[in-house]
Amino acid sequence: MATASAPENTPRDRRRRPAEPGTGAVNRADGAETGDRRRRPAEPGTGAAGPRPAAPADGAMEDEPERGPLRRCLVTRESQPKERMIRFVLGPDRDLVPDLAGKLPGRGMWLSARGDVLERATKRGAFAKAARGTVNLPPDLAARIEDGLKGRIRDLVGFARRSGQAVCGRETVREWLQAGKAGLLVEASDGSPAERARLVGGRDVPVVAPLPADVLGGVFARDHAVHVAIAPGRLADAIAVEAARLAGIGGQVSPPQGGKRRDGPMGQ
Repeated sequence: MATASAPENTPRDRRRRPAEPGTGAVNRADGAETGDRRRRPAEPGTGAAGPRPAAPADGAMEDEPERGPLRRCLVTRESQPKERMIRFVLGPDRDLVPDLAGKLPGRGMWLSARGDVLERATKRGAFAKAARGTVNLPPDLAARIEDGLKGRIRDLVGFARRSGQAVCGRETVREWLQAGKAGLLVEASDGSPAERARLVGGRDVPVVAPLPADVLGGVFARDHAVHVAIAPGRLADAIAVEAARLAGIGGQVSPPQGGKRRDGPMGQ
């Protein structure tokens, strides 16, 4: 029976042969390398991972997720708590929509809750720059924001009344103030500042005056209400926040007479 002869080159016989010139292998004898594969130093400004992305233009909407408590204003470029700002989104026809509750779908564009900031944003085209395209601005944008904030305040006062956390009337409010049960005093915007000051009597109670007497009265099924006391808690805090945003959009920066305004978007 014929037997197969062993191959001439077995794994044991395979010796490293010198690389031929131009093959890209390393000549270990002299340290030279043809087809150099060593890492080259990165070019200035590119970094190890490639070129750095360009910074967004001033006012451009950044692709940052809307997370955390802070948002950046399109105009001032300052980061502030959401409670001190107004969120805007684009509607289906690229109409600008104020999102006062901060819950509408779409990427938000944020402005500080100040009338001068809103005016600068509309005059300088900040919304179009942020959205990178055409944005249709309603001519009564500031009025829409103010009306929306007033509606939110009215609803919050209504929630407080229905839950037993709000009372109206001079004498009832005075009793709450004397007993320390008032966490916030909501005064009629068309009421008397002198009467308001006498009612508060120097007590350390935040005071806001966002709504006229007829609107406040409607919450309590009355023709008008000048003085409303809100119990301490989340509703009082929410009313103070919305009232401060309303005051900021309206250009009011000083607290109402007769009390200390609660810290809000415009009062620190």
